[in-house]
Amino acid sequence: MGVKLPDLAPRLRQLAWATLVANGVLVVTGGAVRLTGSGLGCPTWPRCTDESFTPHHALTVNSAIEFGNRTLTFVLSAIAILTFVAAWQEARRTGRTDVRNVALALGLSIPAQAVLGGITVLTDLNPWVVSFHLMFSLAIIAVAVVFLRIVDRPLPRASASRPVTGLAAAMFAAGAVVLYVGTVVTGSGPHAGDAEAPRNGLDPLQLSQLHADVVFLFVGLTVGLLFVLWATGARAEAVQAVRLLLVVDVAQGAIGFVQYFTDLPIVLVGFHMLGAAVITAAMTWAVLASREA
Repeated sequence: MGVKLPDLAPRLRQLAWATLVANGVLVVTGGAVRLTGSGLGCPTWPRCTDESFTPHHALTVNSAIEFGNRTLTFVLSAIAILTFVAAWQEARRTGRTDVRNVALALGLSIPAQAVLGGITVLTDLNPWVVSFHLMFSLAIIAVAVVFLRIVDRPLPRASASRPVTGLAAAMFAAGAVVLYVGTVVTGSGPHAGDAEAPRNGLDPLQLSQLHADVVFLFVGLTVGLLFVLWATGARAEAVQAVRLLLVVDVAQGAIGFVQYFTDLPIVLVGFHMLGAAVITAAMTWAVLASREA
């Protein structure tokens, strides 16, 4: 008689939330590194200095901030290992290989992100590498939302009408463009992460206008999706998910406009980066919920 394995879904749900929150914290602390000029506080990688993995012989505020951000990798790694072990056990119990596979993808993303962070340092904070580094973190957040969604049950085939799924996909694509253009705007602005770090050489004014235009498109598609869901009598969960996304869109847009017209104060830029992580999670959830509208 085989050993009955325990139902690990509640634990997996907790670990899924932990993964999502921890990666959101990583985005915020990464922003703090850049906004405080600490991007090269540890000037090499994988060591912090040429002599040590820690900055204890050359400890400054900037090196402490940068090293603190690096140590989050160990927290994320611990969460990823616990998540994969629980997902593997759940897969043995239920045959849910989808949970195991997504947990594995999340686990592999942690060392990949660490290496990408190292490349960012070794290229002296090249703005295009920094941009990809942030987008990779946001992609991990999206995958973490998918994992949270499938913990209780497999993701079903799309049952919503084609106009709904098409509009949801367009909204998500526009949101991804908004996030990427935002990173390019940052690469042209004053918060480089270090006084000597290069900028991308593009015009901040023109990029900001492009960013605003794409934001209007993103918000418009979100509003359109919400009205379509209302008109088709969609499930309450889908409507609530898109409504929440719209609220986050408006709040993030307001922060963006205020920070632009107040010369990019550090605190507002930090909140804007937190908003990018929240928008990523919200629009991913909205797309998944809309598939079953």
